[in-house]
Amino acid sequence: MCLANVSAITLDLDDTLWPFAPSVERAERVLHKWLLQHAPGTASVLTSPQKLHELRSATERERPELAHDLKSLRLESIRMALTLSDEDAGLAGAAYEVFFAERQRVELYEDVLPALQWLARRYPLVAVSNGNGCLKAAGVQQFFQADLRASTFGCAKPDAAIFQAAAALAGVAADRVLHVGDDAELDIAGALAAGLQAAWIVRSSSQTSVQWVHGDRRPQLIFPDLRALCRMLEVGSRLCCANRLRARFP
Repeated sequence: MCLANVSAITLDLDDTLWPFAPSVERAERVLHKWLLQHAPGTASVLTSPQKLHELRSATERERPELAHDLKSLRLESIRMALTLSDEDAGLAGAAYEVFFAERQRVELYEDVLPALQWLARRYPLVAVSNGNGCLKAAGVQQFFQADLRASTFGCAKPDAAIFQAAAALAGVAADRVLHVGDDAELDIAGALAAGLQAAWIVRSSSQTSVQWVHGDRRPQLIFPDLRALCRMLEVGSRLCCANRLRARFP
């Protein structure tokens, strides 16, 4: 691949720009406390904050048509907890707002801000997420040209349609878009199948230890953080320009 052919970049959010688990676990603890205070009967069902996660997983299994809509899944799981506890299911909306506000309290990885500044000066950036993290709350909205969410688009990664829609929002052909994400199946295999290029961020392992087991089509780049991505893009662009010059003036 010639990296100079990259004209736009799409970025996953959770576990790419910020760690996902800490914010959700904290939000479930806050939600659990709120429910015990405002709907005391839920104590019989929600014996720990972990039960909220289990109910949400059970709801996804029972309502697969909501898999792309995390808000609806969470609301349904809260209603289930309230109903099982003989509490007012009408409290679900207020309870969800408590959860959602806490879920937006994310902490960016240290490499993210300088990398987004560098990338945004060179490429249109489009967020593509199955989650419901908020760019504005995270303080990075200004770097993105568009924000595409599975919940509003109607399907989730790895569906090709959401990747192709992101390319359209960036205003370039799909094969000139580099999608950056952490999930090998949802982000990388999905982007490749949709005709995009793909860059796999693997923050928890060294690049040399990564095993690709998702088919013959491999990501164009594998890297440990966004600073490394910027370096790779810069070097790749220079090499590609040099190759074009040599071809023009042999």
